Amino acid sequence: MEKLLWYLIAGTRGGELRGKIICLIKNKPCNAHEIAKKLKIDYKTSRHHLNVLEKNKIIEQIDKGNYGSVYFISDWLKYNMQKFEMIWERFG
Repeated sequence: MEKLLWYLIAGTRGGELRGKIICLIKNKPCNAHEIAKKLKIDYKTSRHHLNVLEKNKIIEQIDKGNYGSVYFISDWLKYNMQKFEMIWERFG
């Protein structure tokens, strides 16, 4: 799974933004609108990266399908947070 984190954060064009989203959610669970506002990005861009992270089991959504649904770090990422932080430190 470390390879997946490397790919999502350091191996793709949107990796830096995904890393920022993970850091933001790690500190305080947020919805897509809050993430877009805090990172000063378009709402659709935040949704795209949230979908990529959710599809890869990095984050999870509570009350899925609701406009204001909140995103949290997945249990898998909590378990592997040290790996993420090492990758983010080297890349970000």
